[in-house]
Amino acid sequence: MNSKQANLAAFSRLLDIMDELREQCPWDKKQTFESLRHLTIEETYELGDAILDRNLTDIKKELGDLLLHIVFYAKLGSEENAFDMADVANDICEKLIHRHPHIYGSVAVESAKEVKKNWEALKLKEGKKSVLEGVPKGLPALVKAQRMQEKAAGVGFDWEHKNQVWGKFQEELQELNHALESKKQNEIEDEFGDVLFSLINYARFIDVNPETALERTNKKFIKRFQYIESQAKKSQRSIEQLTLEEMEVLWQEAKTIR
Repeated sequence: MNSKQANLAAFSRLLDIMDELREQCPWDKKQTFESLRHLTIEETYELGDAILDRNLTDIKKELGDLLLHIVFYAKLGSEENAFDMADVANDICEKLIHRHPHIYGSVAVESAKEVKKNWEALKLKEGKKSVLEGVPKGLPALVKAQRMQEKAAGVGFDWEHKNQVWGKFQEELQELNHALESKKQNEIEDEFGDVLFSLINYARFIDVNPETALERTNKKFIKRFQYIESQAKKSQRSIEQLTLEEMEVLWQEAKTIR
């Protein structure tokens, strides 16, 4: 059996198991689109963690969990005579063919940037009123800002040079300082948001994913803070009993541990 046949056989097996679970398992029989939603979001974040850790074993596992959810939703759709797994697969195939005229048509492109620009233009021709419609409302604010900026840039609404973006960040930082002097909380919050938005935009110009960068910093903080906790415990104290100076010494120690 070649690789493609093996893939199809494995996928067919999963579809069969999904049918059996839906018919026989009390938990699976109870599930709906709505009840699975929060679980799907959780599985997506778990996949994101595995990718960030570059743990290929966990990536494989989490991809399987996410694939199960896709198959489950398709099963629910078939029960309502709305769509099935074939419809889902065919729809994405047609979309990919339509959105890649440089592969399946006569359009010529020279860079990934041109591909993204054509992609957004095609979406507007398909009936979308705004290039920003494709950004889910429920995304975390940092990720949403990044995706909106990417989509706007995809149709040419963008700075030309990273120095211009850095200048905008400095400008927003000054406006935040003025707002802090005014002591008006609404203005401070507005200007702080502008600072974050401009810094996220700058990240794009230096090829940094701000969500990934921040999560890496979160992981570093967790590791170093937990080191302080563990060292306090070794000395039979709680972290609250350490002085700030002692915490700083342990923090610097933690930074040397790989």
